[in-house]
Amino acid sequence: MSTSAWGQLALFLGVLGVTAWPLGIWLTRISTGRLPGWMHRVESPLYRLAGTSADRTMNWSHYALSLLAFNALGALVVYLLQRWQAWLPLNPAGMAAVSPDSAFNTAIAFVSNTNWQGYAGESTMSYLTQMLALAVQNFFSAATGIAVVFVLFRGFAARSTGVIGNFWVDITRLTLWLLLPLSLVFAVFLAGQGVIQNFDAYQDVSTLEATSYQTPKNGADGQPLKDAQGNPVMEDQKTDKQTLAMGPVASQEAIKMIGTNGGGFFNANSAHPYENPNALTNFLQMLSIFLIPAGLCFAFGREVGDPRQGWAVLAAMTLIFVVAVIAITPAEQAGNPLLTPLGVDQTSSALQSGGNMEGKEARFGINASTLFATITTAASCGAVNAMHDSFTPLGGMVPIVMMQLGEVVFGGVGSGLYGMLIFAILAVFIAGLMIGRTPEYLGKKIEVHEMKLTSIAILVTPILVLAGTAIAVMASAGQAGIANPGPHGFSEILYALSSAANNNGSAFAGLSANTPFYNTLLGIVMWLGRFGVIVPVLAIAGALASKKRLPETAGTMPTHGPLFVFLLISTVLLVGLLNYVPALALGPMVEHLMLWPAA
Repeated sequence: MSTSAWGQLALFLGVLGVTAWPLGIWLTRISTGRLPGWMHRVESPLYRLAGTSADRTMNWSHYALSLLAFNALGALVVYLLQRWQAWLPLNPAGMAAVSPDSAFNTAIAFVSNTNWQGYAGESTMSYLTQMLALAVQNFFSAATGIAVVFVLFRGFAARSTGVIGNFWVDITRLTLWLLLPLSLVFAVFLAGQGVIQNFDAYQDVSTLEATSYQTPKNGADGQPLKDAQGNPVMEDQKTDKQTLAMGPVASQEAIKMIGTNGGGFFNANSAHPYENPNALTNFLQMLSIFLIPAGLCFAFGREVGDPRQGWAVLAAMTLIFVVAVIAITPAEQAGNPLLTPLGVDQTSSALQSGGNMEGKEARFGINASTLFATITTAASCGAVNAMHDSFTPLGGMVPIVMMQLGEVVFGGVGSGLYGMLIFAILAVFIAGLMIGRTPEYLGKKIEVHEMKLTSIAILVTPILVLAGTAIAVMASAGQAGIANPGPHGFSEILYALSSAANNNGSAFAGLSANTPFYNTLLGIVMWLGRFGVIVPVLAIAGALASKKRLPETAGTMPTHGPLFVFLLISTVLLVGLLNYVPALALGPMVEHLMLWPAA
């Protein structure tokens, strides 16, 4: 990597550490309820309205049912708002109702914290839908993920209890005292930097030059005309006007990043100057993606009574992340060797000196684009400031791998850490088998019941990714969406299913996914990928909470040192990645070999 790339990475990690540590302290106070009295007084009316109280606790099954019911209701509300938006207010552009299959997909995407978008936001969603449906779920889906990891914290910290907290209390406190304040501050900052925040109608502006383009020609009945071969008849158009989309963007952009949601107000997402105006906002958007996931590592150590445990998990995440950045950045800096014989770059280098700038936002360049791509796929965010479809094969493989690891390298807010802790349970189980001792983690015995649930939680996403990819590749409706034949087209499908099952939401963008087939398939995969993991995690938390916490002995394996960090990383790579090696070989690996035909 270049010196500037190393400097940017070092600055990012340094600022992240400084800001995440105090946030971890606050997260611990939210989890344990040690809040100022005035905050409790603000909460009380909300609990009474919901028919509960801060003192009422739940077992894991009651907690899971409450969580599932809340999110199912949220999906229904988002679906209906999309279907009715043509008749609702705050729709100055006159957006029509969203189609049933797209509304279904989008509802599940935003409720599951995936935020997959098969549509262009500025030409599909009204202001009301953007705010009341999508932005609201950005808060609630993020709060849901953090609530689940709080439950797992309590399971490790508890001493023989059958209760693990109250879902309604957790989601209220996380929304009121974490997500709303952070989003408010960040939104004001973004607006000050140039991110728009208004309810104006779309603006028509004159361009410097007239633009010629073609559009489908309609007949007298208003339907598109087709020629004898069934292709649409096109007609020439010319315009000297450009329509600029307006809207309440800053308020959605803030929670989009802080909650690792990723759904953009505009189709270009964080490559759009109205969402990401300059290098400073780009840096802080990257920082905001990792902020809560890193803070939760510190909170974990404090809540289980041993800060070193949080440091160990954070170290494992950071090491994998740094290696990923080291892999993707040189791949993009090197460029495409097939362009050199075409005279694209006349230098003594075998590759073009400027690197692979295709699909990169010129304002940010390769270094900021590759760092952003690694962060957003490591953290289950899915926001993008570059076109991942235009990355080199190895550069594009890194985001795929980061998702396929299970989104545990920092991961989504809450979901990343509870995923990594599931791998930690598996790691101590493997270590226990190697030394012939009953596995323990943080004083809790890991027995058959916990390992069955751990296996389910780990295997859900690989099954969804691989089975979903196979279905899409074999189905004619799935093949119809491929824009690029060969291994790259396979990579597009593999990326889409990896993104959906791991609740990331980013896309290679070469796949035409806004079809009934893909909207339905990806919607089902997103729902099962989210809640098919959450339910066994809650069950594990309930099982751990009911166990006695054993004191450390001379035979207890330490889980806070370099040896455990190495074991944890090895478990993530071996178990989380080996499932996908054959699929990766069919896509980005063989595509990389095709770049070197003479080798």
